[in-house]
Amino acid sequence: MFDWGLSDRASSDLVAAVDCGTNSIRLLIASAGPDGLVQIDRRMQIVRLGQGVDATGRFAPEALERVFKASDEYADLIRAAGVSRTRFVATSAARDVSNSDEFFAGIAERFGVQPEIISGAEEASLSFRGATGGLAALAVPGPYLVADIGGGSTELILGDASGVLAAESLNVGSVRMTERHIKTDPSTAAELAAAGKDIDALLDSTSVPITSARALIGVAGTVTTVAAVVGKLVEYDSARIHHARISGPQLRETTYWLTRSTKAERITNPAIHPGRVDVIGVGALILQRLYDRMAVGEVIVSEHDILDGVALSLL
Repeated sequence: MFDWGLSDRASSDLVAAVDCGTNSIRLLIASAGPDGLVQIDRRMQIVRLGQGVDATGRFAPEALERVFKASDEYADLIRAAGVSRTRFVATSAARDVSNSDEFFAGIAERFGVQPEIISGAEEASLSFRGATGGLAALAVPGPYLVADIGGGSTELILGDASGVLAAESLNVGSVRMTERHIKTDPSTAAELAAAGKDIDALLDSTSVPITSARALIGVAGTVTTVAAVVGKLVEYDSARIHHARISGPQLRETTYWLTRSTKAERITNPAIHPGRVDVIGVGALILQRLYDRMAVGEVIVSEHDILDGVALSLL
C-alpha cells in the first residue's frame, strides 16, 4: 500500500509507470535505490480493455469507462505522492483499434502525458530488463526466455547478460483465445483442442529460437496466477510469488484443472482474481504449450516485468 510517510521525499526522487494491456492496468510508483528500484506502491486492476476487440476492432464503451475509472484513481495517487515524471505505455490492446483517439484523449486528460504505443523492440527491451533483474544473483543460467502472456498477445523475448537477442509479439493471448474458442462452461474437449491448435500454430511460427533458452521466465498476471494456484495461496503474496518455481508436473496438473473446471469452481479459489476467472484456463494453456517446446524443468516466475522496465527508464 502507499507509504504516506514518504510525503516529505523530494518529488524529483519519485517516478510513476503505468502499463495498460488488454486485460489489466497497472501502476508502479518507485524511486532509485542502490540495487535498482525501491517500490513505493504497486497496484493492478482488471479492466478488460480488449473486450470484444478481436471481433469488432473497436474499444467497447464500457471497457473505456472501466479504464478511465481506474486511471482516475491512479492519477490521484500519483499527484498525492508528488511524482515528478510519469510514463504511460499501452501494448497490444491499443495498436490497431479504430477508436484509439478516445483512449488517447481520455488518458492524456487524466495523467497529463500522452500514452505511448511502444514499438515491439522497446517493449521487449523494457520487459527483459524488468523481468531478469536479480536472476544472476540466484545463479539462474542464461540465455533466458521471458514470456509475457497477456490478454491480447504473448511477448517472447530471448536474451542474456548482454541484452535482448531476439523478440517477437504473437497474437495469442488469454482474452483473445478465450473469446475466439471457448463458448461453454466448462470448456469442451473440442473447444480446448481448437484453442490448442491455434496456440500451437502461432508458437510454431515464431522467429525466436526458444529452444536455445536455458531458463523460462514467466511474467504478468497469467503466470503469477498459475503460481498462486500451485502454491495454494489463500491471498495474494508477492513475496511468495516473485521467483517462485513451477515444476513441469505442477504446471500440467494446474492447467488441467483450470481448463476443465467451471467458472463457479474457479471463482471459489482465492488465488484467482475474479477478473481472470473466465480467461485463466486458456492463459495457462498458452504457458503449457510454450513450456512443452522447451528443454527446461520449470517455470521461474517474476513479478517484475515491463512496468519495472518503464520505471527504470525514467530514473
